[in-house]
Amino acid sequence: MEFNNQVISWLLQGDPAIQYQVYRDLLGIERPDIQQSIEYAGWGAQFLAQQNPSGHWGRGFYQPKWISSHYILLDLKHLNISKDCIPVHQTLKLVVTHEKGHDGGINPSGSINNSDVCINGMALNYLSYFRVPQEDLHSVIDFIVSQQLPDGGFNCRWNRSGARHSSMHSTLSVLEGIQEYLANQYCYREEELKRMAGESREFLLAHKLYQSHRTGEIMDKKMMTLSYPPRWYYDILKSLEYFRSAHIGYDERMHEALTIILKKRRTDGTWNLQGKHPGQTHFEMEKPGKPSRWNTLRALRVLKHFQWDESKGASLQ
Repeated sequence: MEFNNQVISWLLQGDPAIQYQVYRDLLGIERPDIQQSIEYAGWGAQFLAQQNPSGHWGRGFYQPKWISSHYILLDLKHLNISKDCIPVHQTLKLVVTHEKGHDGGINPSGSINNSDVCINGMALNYLSYFRVPQEDLHSVIDFIVSQQLPDGGFNCRWNRSGARHSSMHSTLSVLEGIQEYLANQYCYREEELKRMAGESREFLLAHKLYQSHRTGEIMDKKMMTLSYPPRWYYDILKSLEYFRSAHIGYDERMHEALTIILKKRRTDGTWNLQGKHPGQTHFEMEKPGKPSRWNTLRALRVLKHFQWDESKGASLQ
């Protein structure tokens, strides 16, 4: 697809993290110099400046939301900060050494025995991106593999309260983690994970990314809201971004979600930040209700990946 030059110019006036991903994902130009600068300028530097002498952010690994180590590590991964960032690796070492539960999963709770598969999907996402040693991931992978439900997806309540149906939130978090793990060429239980990812994708597609499989109604209107950062929450743009990152081609069951994304575009070619998930933050990257470089970048690269033809309202794949 062709891009609006004014929109691209506006995106390239943004944070180094935005600039780097615009060059790479929209323009097909690698700019390692910009990626290296993320650690020292803009949002990346602001996040790193909030790290405590202990090596953690907030009050430790998971408290409070969203200023704890877990969510800041996820934010830094989304920024595409250097994989060799030394302050980040100090925290990662604490995570793999001190945050594992009896079942092998990452478990920050002192009172809940069973690990949360949604947290583990997110943790696998950034642990893999920052390339921690494979042996540190074995127990996390074993735990995740043990948590798949018969419908192909995942639900963090399955091993806690006996949930019978998978959650879109948990399933997408796990899919993102598996994708990052495979993209960084880890191989432990690789074939099982590929099979499971295919089954989990089918679970999302069976719901057309946002609909009840029983009634066809919208499962939750919040899934239609383009928020950023996404945290653990599911929404249709985050879901389509996963399919793009996993190099999965167009499926007709994506059609309605893609149409909705396009309808949310402003007349100037940008997308708003439609909302944010409540909780503490170290700083705000963007303001709700205003044009969002994050959402504009994400929407454009999704439409590019699926070769969306606006005149036909269909994919050219």
